[in-house]
Amino acid sequence: MSAKYPVIAITGSSGAGTSTVKTAMQHILRRDGFKAAMVEGDSFHRYDRKEMKRQLAVAAEEGRNLSHFGPEGNRFEDLEALFREYGETGTGKHRFYVHNEDEAEFHGVRPGKFTDWKPLPRDNDLLFYEGLHGGVKTDSVNVAQHVDLLVGVVPIVNLEWIQKLHRDTLERGHERAAVTETILRRMPDYVNYIVPQFSQTDINFQRVPTVDTSNPFIARDVPTLDESMTVIRFRNPQKFDIDFPFLLTMLNDSFMSRRNTIVAPGGKMVMALELVLQPMIEKLVMRGRELRGEA
Repeated sequence: MSAKYPVIAITGSSGAGTSTVKTAMQHILRRDGFKAAMVEGDSFHRYDRKEMKRQLAVAAEEGRNLSHFGPEGNRFEDLEALFREYGETGTGKHRFYVHNEDEAEFHGVRPGKFTDWKPLPRDNDLLFYEGLHGGVKTDSVNVAQHVDLLVGVVPIVNLEWIQKLHRDTLERGHERAAVTETILRRMPDYVNYIVPQFSQTDINFQRVPTVDTSNPFIARDVPTLDESMTVIRFRNPQKFDIDFPFLLTMLNDSFMSRRNTIVAPGGKMVMALELVLQPMIEKLVMRGRELRGEA
């Protein structure tokens, strides 16, 4: 971590809803006039789309587990190096993974490919990462130690699977059986590399549906925010001087279930994200500017 160049990471599994947090972050940055170096977790996958398919076939033949959740499918060492270098100097190497034709036209690279590595611009206030591994730790890599504010987005697992099934079948055209197979194949890496991050996070936002999700593989609809509650857990409230009475007042019908946990209506999730994160980000950015002599 570096007070001069703060690193903020949003981490969550595929289909967890990290894009909702990204939207809230964009609102905060625009209101405060802060500039962020934006980094996507997909950029640190080890293989492009074509090569990943080939590697999956090889792993299946050899009886090995391979997924985008684990170290074999990712460049954890490069992600840690970026966070470390940014914290020290305010820059570092990054690239983009091109998902679709629109992004391909912008970056000049075919879908499923990576752009070349290049340095981050220096004229920014913070690094903002959104992806699978913002707090990952292994025997050789510790990404979490370089993050100043680590936020987890963690729907209960049945809801996470429903969201993934609907996104991958309806938006990406995959067969339901193929998506289910992916969920099963990723499970060892999910347990070993995704879940442990949520004990490292400063804050977890967990969406809990209030409708029946007992069999996610037959669910016809994704539960809406209004059909959910949001559980907000602060690992160390003193670290960011959390004002619980203020949050309870602003988030109508919310309550505290434990000394460090607020439960709010799911429809208030975006508002809760902004209320909780904005003062934290402002504190980190203003402290960084002060230390860099820019205040």
